[in-house]
Amino acid sequence: MSMYKSNRWAHLLAMLVLLGAGQATAVARAGDAQPLLIRDAMVFDGTGRAAYPASVLVEEGRIAAIGQQLQAPKGARVVNARGQALLPGLLDLHTHWTPNATPSELPRVANLYMAAGVTTVSDFHEPPEAYAPRRQWLASIAAPDVKFAARISTPLGHGADWGDENTTRWVNSPAAARAGVQAVAAYKPDFIKAFTDGWRYSNAADNSSMDEETLSALVEEAHRHGLKVFTHTVMVKRGKAAARAGVDVIAHSLQDGPVDQELVGLMRTHGTAYAPSLAVYLPERVDGSGRTASKPEVLRQRERNFTNALGNVKALHDAGIPVVVGTDAGMTGTPHGSSTLRELELFVEAGLTPAEALVAGTAHSAKALGVTDRGTIEVGKRADLLLVRGQPWQRIADIRNTQQVYVAGRQVHGKGAALPAGNHALALPALPVAALVDDFEREDGRTALDTLRIDEADGGNDRTVQVTEVVARETGGHALATQAKLSNKDTAFAATILPLSRGSVAPVDARGYRGVRFELRGSAPELRLEVRALGSRRFVAPLQAQPQWRAVEVPFVTLQGQPPYRAKGPIAQWKGDDLQQLVFSAGGEPGSKVWFEIDNVTFY
Repeated sequence: MSMYKSNRWAHLLAMLVLLGAGQATAVARAGDAQPLLIRDAMVFDGTGRAAYPASVLVEEGRIAAIGQQLQAPKGARVVNARGQALLPGLLDLHTHWTPNATPSELPRVANLYMAAGVTTVSDFHEPPEAYAPRRQWLASIAAPDVKFAARISTPLGHGADWGDENTTRWVNSPAAARAGVQAVAAYKPDFIKAFTDGWRYSNAADNSSMDEETLSALVEEAHRHGLKVFTHTVMVKRGKAAARAGVDVIAHSLQDGPVDQELVGLMRTHGTAYAPSLAVYLPERVDGSGRTASKPEVLRQRERNFTNALGNVKALHDAGIPVVVGTDAGMTGTPHGSSTLRELELFVEAGLTPAEALVAGTAHSAKALGVTDRGTIEVGKRADLLLVRGQPWQRIADIRNTQQVYVAGRQVHGKGAALPAGNHALALPALPVAALVDDFEREDGRTALDTLRIDEADGGNDRTVQVTEVVARETGGHALATQAKLSNKDTAFAATILPLSRGSVAPVDARGYRGVRFELRGSAPELRLEVRALGSRRFVAPLQAQPQWRAVEVPFVTLQGQPPYRAKGPIAQWKGDDLQQLVFSAGGEPGSKVWFEIDNVTFY
């Protein structure tokens, strides 16, 4: 059997093991789904109706009956909710479950949303390759229902200024937009996130916005695939272009000035909703070190933008445009879970009533996302529910008094909730990994491990330009060649990444090997191998480049541990059973050209 077939069968076996674990979890959940009667609550059902006293019966994860004289079926769990309010689960249509979290933080993100009563979340951060393994992991724990956005931007536009085209597609014409949507649709995203506005909150020129013809083609193709389109748009004029193009949701505040009747008319005609993400724009928000913005001019600009943002929420709401909840949580100063509740409070600060804010965060958000089976408390709907103390439809701050939370009828927060072990510590079983990582003989851009090779370079509008492609070797076979013109930054680099599992989600166990072996040639003053592990842990070894091919062995014991990304923590300690990627990178003088080629990358 060839090495490629051996790798293929090893990964197939590992995926079957994980799939079996996911199916076992689903069966266990179904067995736990006893009937539930929430008795004598004050029900705010999200339909616009005033709160009313009632009991709610849940069977098989859905609302089976609503009434004042309901009887508990045999074997049902009964929750006495007298003096408490029962609401639909909240939605947050704009979050980022960033990859720079430590391992313990990933389940913690899920826990934070559930504790806040957020039962449906949209994640804007994952590359399409990660959807399937992420969904598999989420199915193994208690979690909100997470929807994934496929990212599309312009070359060097916002969202494309970090990562490669497999993370964020780059399009700059109608034909490219259609092709981009078709490519990501194969991964079954839940919707599309289009980065259309290059203004970047007034701190850079508008030189990378998506033109209206390209955006229109993107929306048309997405709708043909049954996918809604959310757009990153922060200027009034760009909001008009987005509405004309038929986007479903404007996923940021229009904040360079007040909205006008032309925009209102366009949004009404095309059914465009508005997710202003006020929480991420709070002028007093802190940076990653816990400090507020120190420059007075920056704070003044934020305050002007935020005043416009608040006013536009009220103006669009009063004009009948659906205002929905999306916070941009996961970005600096915008914590998961609590930011969703802060967004509701900011809606009230903008001029909505507490009841209107709650409907925005439930029924309107569900409709905007296209999940019509939730968002209200009605017979037949998913039993995404939260019990709170108080009357949040009169005093929005009461939404923070969460007592119990249910996702599809399963209690996930509050007294009596029993969460799987994976909610307390990341439980991603390490996959076995075959020796051959890549010999570059496949013609589909995937490694011998059946993972998708990706590029990586320094981010920003001035960024390294690189081309990575499979090339023929003089002696036969193929190698991977990377050529780059470095940006004008001291930190400029170009890299190629060989993921060790699909989407670099699950770790692999390489403890049965002693190191990494490969063939190398190139011309770059700075060349290195980096092994990345769970929790943004990194281990590096410098490499010597020369024009002739040579065999290189890097024993694991020679790798130098590094602090996690963006952290000044302790040096990473080698474990060997939590590896995610092999990364080959080159650097040099700003503005210079570098190149390297690799072949036959194996563990030995």
